[in-house]
Amino acid sequence: MAVEFANVNEQALQLTPDEKRALIQSLVISLDCDPDADPQEVARAWDEEIARRVEAMDRGDVEMIDGDEVFARLRAILARPG
Repeated sequence: MAVEFANVNEQALQLTPDEKRALIQSLVISLDCDPDADPQEVARAWDEEIARRVEAMDRGDVEMIDGDEVFARLRAILARPG
């Protein structure tokens, strides 16, 4: 398996940015859903969710947090013992 992964990873790194995005989307969908789900329907559902979240941000319904602060918080959480 390790050799197969190394080969696939090496090939993936040679893809164009658009191809990498498509591959990532395909892999995420394969992890997040029922194997019998229609990939186009899953992508459509994600598009709707993204639109819903963007609208909530535009209306000011959600608190926006700076990316640096988010990562600082995550580092602090990960640094905590057990």
